[in-house]
Amino acid sequence: MKEMILYGISFDVIGKQPIILLKTTDANKFLPIWIGHQEAAAILMKLQGTELSRPMTHDLMSSIIQHLDARVMKVTVTELRENTFYALLTLGLEGGEVDVDSRPSDALALAVRTNAPIFAADQLIEDNAVEFDHDIEDSEEVVEEVVQKFRDFLDNVTPEDFREE
Repeated sequence: MKEMILYGISFDVIGKQPIILLKTTDANKFLPIWIGHQEAAAILMKLQGTELSRPMTHDLMSSIIQHLDARVMKVTVTELRENTFYALLTLGLEGGEVDVDSRPSDALALAVRTNAPIFAADQLIEDNAVEFDHDIEDSEEVVEEVVQKFRDFLDNVTPEDFREE
């Protein structure tokens, strides 16, 4: 497992879909995860310090966890399977820890509300991260690289690549 930081949220230029960028703490590797607009808004509102008069869903979840004398220990993005990312939300409870299956976007929205550390599986990073050999100026540079890799894939893919053997 590698510790990650939430580097930022951007939008892909093709579909205008939000992409959350996780960056390894020990290298210049970025893991892009496409998320929904509502989840992006929930994360961005918290990161920007926006206070609402009523709790959003992730604020409610955080409050419930706190009122049950539990805490978010960590978030781990575990795998990418069939174009879907998976994550575990590890809760600390009296007497131990419990892992809860979660969408990465929901787990990350809770992590920013509880200051929980974020991790990603080594194999997930190895297979899906974008690595840069220079310092990154902003998140747009990462998104441009991800989109270019996707375009290269589309340019070279054939129907035979999707046939089962």
